[in-house]
Amino acid sequence: MASSSTPDFNRPLYTPLAEIDPEVQNIIDKETWRQFSGLELIASENLTSRATMEANGSILTNKYSEGLPNARYYGGNEWIDELEVLCQKRALEAFHLAPAKWGVNVQPYSGSTANFAALTALLQPQDRLMGLGLPDGGHLTHGYYTAKKKMTASSIYFQSFPYGLDPATQLIDYEGLKKQARIFKPRLIICGASAYPRDWDYAALRAIADEHGAFLMADIAHTSGLVAAGELADPFEYCDVVTTTTHKTLRGPRAGLIFFRKDSDKAADLGKRVNDAVFPACQGGPHNNTIAGIATTLLQATQPTWKAYAQQVIANAKTLGDELVARGYKLQTSGTDNHLVLWDLRPLGLTGSKLEKLCDLVGITINKNAVSGDASAQVPGGIRLGTSALTSRDMMEADTKVVADFLHRAVQISLVLQKEAGSKLLKDFVRVAIKPEEGKVGYQQVKDLGKEVRAFARRWPLPGVDVSTLKRPAGIHEDE
Repeated sequence: MASSSTPDFNRPLYTPLAEIDPEVQNIIDKETWRQFSGLELIASENLTSRATMEANGSILTNKYSEGLPNARYYGGNEWIDELEVLCQKRALEAFHLAPAKWGVNVQPYSGSTANFAALTALLQPQDRLMGLGLPDGGHLTHGYYTAKKKMTASSIYFQSFPYGLDPATQLIDYEGLKKQARIFKPRLIICGASAYPRDWDYAALRAIADEHGAFLMADIAHTSGLVAAGELADPFEYCDVVTTTTHKTLRGPRAGLIFFRKDSDKAADLGKRVNDAVFPACQGGPHNNTIAGIATTLLQATQPTWKAYAQQVIANAKTLGDELVARGYKLQTSGTDNHLVLWDLRPLGLTGSKLEKLCDLVGITINKNAVSGDASAQVPGGIRLGTSALTSRDMMEADTKVVADFLHRAVQISLVLQKEAGSKLLKDFVRVAIKPEEGKVGYQQVKDLGKEVRAFARRWPLPGVDVSTLKRPAGIHEDE
């Protein structure tokens, strides 16, 4: 609270958000209402805990802490040092790593900055790397480029060449990668994906990397929570560096981690190279409030309940995939080993963009995604679905079946809208979905499904929020 002697220019420092900035408060309230009233199925999203939110919104945001614990460029960091060392300790514990063999940097602002810092540590400019191609489920930061443009820093500053899937199985083509590597001779092989529903053969990748004296790096951004639970193969057994985000299956704040071998035979100073690459090479002072949120998240990931959560995420994903296949839909690899399924809409003559837009209108949040064989990642033929957030709202297999039926109905409505639009344009598809037109039934079907989705979604709790007190905020309009 402000004191009686607090000058007027400092009184805003003590004023609640709702009072000093009702516009921003209203936007937060509307987003809270959206998350409560809808179904989050984006595979790269999850719902973090109340404790993590409290840590992430703490007074730690005030402190500048460039450098590492006990080697800072500013004073007053004794408690920040304690926090960062604790976070490092918990990161190793969460992934069952011996401190004598592994180290970790907990400062990256995101998974993308973690990846570029790792590349900076491992490679020289224009060194060669190989990563899974984006249309086959890879990630932008693994060297993506098009015929006309180098799209990301990983392709601008390094020479990259993608490996892909076996067309017959839609699984990683390890034999093809082996043959490509013998021609391209990479300095680094990256394993990891943003839309690959199966596990990885790290031993095979290690053998390929060793043949060329290359580093092996795993980006487990999507699967790290499942790896920590022991539900997927362990990349730490084979890799030199492992990166991850902290907000997907790990269920934390939005940030990144870089793990590095201390006993690497390819770089005795690998830890120093990684730390120097994070700061000062790629970013400035760490976000201490976020590191606190990461530490709290990692504590949760070491608890006995974490394995049960990871198992339920996978069980829900398998159920979702099975339900879609049972309705005649095509999934890449016909199922999943992890938290996501990749749905191929091309046999229906429907684009990922249209189904994503329709689902937005009814309160189901998904994202369009390339599927193997797409000519362009910018015109995706599929949808990526994930079950981490549904599981964080207490949903089990039976509830996932309800969600699968909603998705089935969304597809059927999309096909009606596409026919009623009379063109292939997305704007015409949206027009008939949001505006009633005489003789057309798609608009009413959208409204009916939206009501059912909202009613179902509001049955469930929302982490960090007291839903019993929630009221629809100004600016949200719903059909009664």
